[in-house]
Amino acid sequence: MSNWKEIFVNYIGQVEEQFDDLTYRLRKRLNYFHPIQIVPYRSYGTANRLYLKGRVLENKGIAQAGDKDTVLNNLLNMYKRFESDEVMDARLQVRFQGQTHELITDREGYFVINIEPPTPLPLDNIWHEIEVELVDVPILHTAGIRAKAEVLVPPTDAEYGIISDIDDTIIYSNAYSALGMSRIVFLNNARTRLPFAGVSEFYQALQLGRNGKRNNPFFYVSSSPWNMYDLLKDFLDLNQIPAGPLLLRDFGLLQNKFMGGGHMSHKFKEIKNILLTYPELKFVLIGDSGQEDANIYREVVKEFPTRILAIYIRDVQLPDREKLAVAVSEDLKNHSVPMLVVDNSVEAAEHAAQIGLIFQESIPVIEQEKDKDKGLEPGKESVN
Repeated sequence: MSNWKEIFVNYIGQVEEQFDDLTYRLRKRLNYFHPIQIVPYRSYGTANRLYLKGRVLENKGIAQAGDKDTVLNNLLNMYKRFESDEVMDARLQVRFQGQTHELITDREGYFVINIEPPTPLPLDNIWHEIEVELVDVPILHTAGIRAKAEVLVPPTDAEYGIISDIDDTIIYSNAYSALGMSRIVFLNNARTRLPFAGVSEFYQALQLGRNGKRNNPFFYVSSSPWNMYDLLKDFLDLNQIPAGPLLLRDFGLLQNKFMGGGHMSHKFKEIKNILLTYPELKFVLIGDSGQEDANIYREVVKEFPTRILAIYIRDVQLPDREKLAVAVSEDLKNHSVPMLVVDNSVEAAEHAAQIGLIFQESIPVIEQEKDKDKGLEPGKESVN
């Protein structure tokens, strides 16, 4: 970042911080607060170490997504997501395996903790629940606020892991156009936005793998802000796309989180952390040609040359971006890592079956779902 830009961002960050402090003091004097909620994020860990992240926020009453929600409903809910009121200095207790840990939220309401279980976790279940309770907070609140956090721990017999982007990889978002993406994201909800045709069945086939145990872990790495967490989680669940940790980005001017991009560095850092956490596990990477996924995945291969089984890049039908993705795929041939630029989930699934990642019998089901789903969402016709 150039000096002038860094100075400007730091200045704006200080202004934002001072404004937040002033607003907080005024609201505290007026005792004007909404009810409090704990929002734990799906995360991941190992048998000996669990990573937990979440946020304490005022509950703005974001309505559950419905098929018949109006544009106004969706806009109002999205406004509430981004006009979030964070609860700083909230004291929490985290309980797991008979141990209690205390932590304090930062000025943006986040809490982070690494837990070392007293005994290694049994790996008969891929998900483990951790209880989080609000103990105290410097504003008026209701006692007994609790939440359950979900932490994924891959079993030892998982065949491979899958790391996937979300926007324009699973769901049509037009992320390469700020205006186009805003229209799609703000005017829809978790029910009215649909996955790309065949994605759910393809991802389920990858989760199943070839051992039939359906325990290959999924990780979703996206540059979407944490404010979108509830919508993205609901979207995955509603469309029967395998659950997995959602690794998103903070949104704001502080610490250059809004300006200066950071898309590539964020994704690469998160993917690197996953690969370092599971050194014995190989991975499949899935993304799209709309932004920097191909370049990011190339850097991942260079740093972890023996860890990537295959890369699938969904073509967003922009010739210049497709050309760049194809060039990366040619470069990766020197690393013996297949990277396919595909038009749809069936093409990716056919290759995955050829190299032994999924059952050949999965292909007709994925193809059937692709044909059935095609054209349900505006803009999907051009990319499937």
